[in-house]
This record gives sequence, structure tokens and C-alpha cells, in this order.
Amino acid sequence: MRAMSAKQLNQSEVSRCAIYKRKSTDHNLDLAFNSLDAQREACEAYIKSQAHEGWRLAPGEFDDGAFSGASLDRPALQALLEEIRAGKIDIIVVYKVDRLTRSLADFAKLVELFDEHGVSFVSVTQSFNTTSSMGRLTLNVLLSFAQFEREVIGERVRDKISASKRKGIWVGGPVALGYRSVDKKLQVVPEEAQTVRLIFEKYLELGSVQQLAAWLDEQNVRPKPRQLSSGKTIQAERFRVGPLAYMLRNRFYIGEIAYKGEVHKGEHESIVDKAIFEAVQERMEGHSVARKIRRSSSSAILTGRIFDDASHPMSPSHTNKKGIRYRYYVSQALGQGEKHRAGSVTRVSGPDVEEAVCKALRQHLVSECNLEDRALVEQQVERIVVTAGHLNIKLASQSDGTTNFDVDHHHKPNTITIPFIVRGTARKGYLHQPQSQPAMATETRKTLLKAIGRARGWLDQLLNGDAASFDEIAQREGLVERHVRFLMPLAFVAPRIIEAIADGTAPADLTVTRLAKALPSNWSDQGGAILGT
Repeated sequence: MRAMSAKQLNQSEVSRCAIYKRKSTDHNLDLAFNSLDAQREACEAYIKSQAHEGWRLAPGEFDDGAFSGASLDRPALQALLEEIRAGKIDIIVVYKVDRLTRSLADFAKLVELFDEHGVSFVSVTQSFNTTSSMGRLTLNVLLSFAQFEREVIGERVRDKISASKRKGIWVGGPVALGYRSVDKKLQVVPEEAQTVRLIFEKYLELGSVQQLAAWLDEQNVRPKPRQLSSGKTIQAERFRVGPLAYMLRNRFYIGEIAYKGEVHKGEHESIVDKAIFEAVQERMEGHSVARKIRRSSSSAILTGRIFDDASHPMSPSHTNKKGIRYRYYVSQALGQGEKHRAGSVTRVSGPDVEEAVCKALRQHLVSECNLEDRALVEQQVERIVVTAGHLNIKLASQSDGTTNFDVDHHHKPNTITIPFIVRGTARKGYLHQPQSQPAMATETRKTLLKAIGRARGWLDQLLNGDAASFDEIAQREGLVERHVRFLMPLAFVAPRIIEAIADGTAPADLTVTRLAKALPSNWSDQGGAILGT
């Protein structure tokens, strides 16, 4: 059966026909007569049967062997589309619709291109007319079944992979250091296996993945070259911390396969002794717990979530100048002596970026404004990318999308982009260069912290029912009620202000009276009012 031409054909016209053929796998492609040959034979016979209407086979072969119909990224198909755009093709002939594509979305794009260039589409085994509404409906039904078939095939493949892994069978992918693939089975490579064992043993000796990476670099130990699907081989310059940590946790090296949270006995031979592997896991877990404790107690609330625009994590750091401590987030590339790999910003003021992020979150997520800064960041932020002039804040639980900061709160995006003004020196990487200021006197710090502590204690008494009124608290403390009321706002001082007071980085002339009088109710505004930042 055939489709009518997109333009009225008659015997005096010549319609140039192109045959497109596709096969999903390379199975039996080496045979003298394969599936592609059968498709071409059927299509050529159909074109000859329409010779009376002026159909002629155009020169050129458009064969995609071993290419899936799930994507349009196929060399022969792209060549055919270029011929169509050049006006060299009038009719496309295929054996079945799914040879062209199995995706409804992709087919809609192709039909739009065909219509634009007046090209007809014909399947020799299915009857439809691309120029009529009924023909398009028929075609869409056929494509729906083709897409359904593709999805079912995908499910079967996933189920097969899952079943294979449960049986401990290696199902392909990059071959881990220490192994090679022979007839789809893994064999141990003695030289590489020795390197793997050395890495595990050295980690136990050094106790640090970063130190291990540096030691391997000094010893000129390189990762395994990786071969791409294109046949090209790439070689990493050195072991990176991330891949090394993954390698040290990989149960593959003790003869096991982990899949979807389950661990199965593998068919392949183990390389690392299980006792050594478990010792490595115990030590890494200890470091992980220690990092979490340090992170939870650290004033750097963005740790683990802030990155430069070259995807390098930015770690908290600080410097002391004239007794004043300044906090920063510094790109790990800079810390590893690889400044050339760092992003456009290598260092950023900790208080500045934290205030900007928290202020943006509170304006964007109105319902979360009552959260403390650390809790707000932990609950709402997945990733922060620092660029030259902007902060891109990816939220943890929204749908995809990117927008500017001033958005409709009823349609919240996944990413907030806000300006982050460069201050201080114009040198690359320094968004804020703090100016030296007099240090706060130790006695002043103690007085302020004591007043804040008393105010918080009074607030707890009122909330817990231990005190019924300010007057009752005043009587207990031997104070006048007016003084208790005056100090009570100090119970709501932002953690950032308390930290600045404790570190001695708050203004030297800050007093209890000034703090109580000038304290805004919103934490995000307290930085500017009290610290001038």
C-alpha cells in the first residue's frame, strides 16, 4: 500500500524516491543477505510498481545498521534529511513506519520537515495517507504501538540486567582497574591487581584519600586508560580524590556486585582481601562521621553545597589579620595547587555569600522564613554555583527550571539566580576584600554574650510556662520590669551576629544598648544593621 504524494503526481512528472533502511542491532549484518537487503528489495519492488506515476529511485544508500529507533541521531538518517533540505528527494520509502522512528515526538518533527519541503512518506507494508487527517491519525496509532514496543523492549532489557546482576554476572560497562574483559567475562590483570591492592593498603597507612591521591601522583601511578565507544582512548593525568574514594568503596574488588541497594556474590575473582576492604570501610566511615560533626558545628553553613562555575567544591577557610578572623569559601582546585582548573571565582567571603543565599531563600520561600539559617539551607538548597557576578541556587525539591530572583511565588522555579556584587579588589576570585577594623574588647564580648544568653533563658521560661510574665522574671532576677523588656529582643539575635561577637569580628563600638535598640526582627536584615554588611 502507498500514501498519496504531498503534491499531485501525474505521469509526466518524475518523483525522486529515497529508500531508508534501519536495523536496531548488528546481529547477522555480516550475512550475504541480511535484514537491510530484504528491506531494500521490498522497497525497490514497490517503487517499480509505481513507475507509471513517475516514481524513480534516486541515487544514494541510506542504511543505518545497529542504530536504535529511539533517537534521530543516526548518520544515514541525517544524510537523508540533508538531501530533503537540498530539495533532492520527493518521496521517502520505508519497509515499516518504525524503521524511520519509534518515537511520536520525533515523528512529529520529521512530518513537519517533510511538509515544509513537500515530501511524501510511504510504508510499503502499511496503508496510510500523510496528506489527510485520517491518514495522520492512522500513522499516529501505528507510531503509538511502535513507541509502546520500544518501551517494552527497554523494560525487558532492564529486567534482564537486574536478573543478571542478582546472579552475579557482569553485564558490561567500563572495566574496573585490575580486570580485563575476555569474551564478555572478566579476568584479573596481575599488574593492575597489584596496583589496586597497593591503593587499599596505602590508604590504611595514610588515612586520607587526598594524601593517597598526592602519593600516587608522586609515584607516577596513573588510572587505567578508558576506551570510548568511538574507539578513542583517553588517559587521565592522575588519580582524583572523587574516583579514588569511589574505588575504595567498590565492593566489586572483593568479588561482589552491588545493585539497587542489594549486594550479590559475583562470578568474577576478587582482588582485595575482605578483611582489608572492611578495615578501609570502617576508617572511611569514621572520617565521614567526623566530617558531618565538623560540618554541623561549623559556622560555614554552605559547606558541601557551594561550588565554583567549573564544578569544583568550595571549602570553608579563614585567615587572621591583626587579631580579626575572616571566613571564606575557597575552590578546592586552588587548594590542590591547580588554579588553572578553577572557575571564574576562586574565593568568596563566607558571611557575604551566606547572607545573600539566606536572604534570597527567605524572599523566594515565604513559608520557610521562620527557619534558622542552617536549617533553611539544609532543607531547601541542593547546590550553589558561584559565578562572576551571580549566584545560582538550585533548590532541593522543585521541578526543573531556571529563572531570575524576582519570580511569582505561586510558580516557584528549581533554580534562583541572583546578582552577587563584586566588592573590594578586582583581582580574579576575590568578591570581598575586608577592611581592617579595631578588634572588639574581650570584656565587651563577654558582656554582650551574657546579655544574649540571659534573654534567651527568659524566653525559654516564658515558652515553657516557668514564668508567667516579665514582671515575674524581673522579681526573680532582682531587676525592674522595664529592663527585662528592654533586653528581651536580644533573644532573637541571628546566629551570624552571635558568631561575629564571639569571634571578635563585630564592630568594636557595639554595646548591649545599641544592639537592643537597633535590632531588626528579620535575621536577613540584621547583618546590615549591626555589622554593616
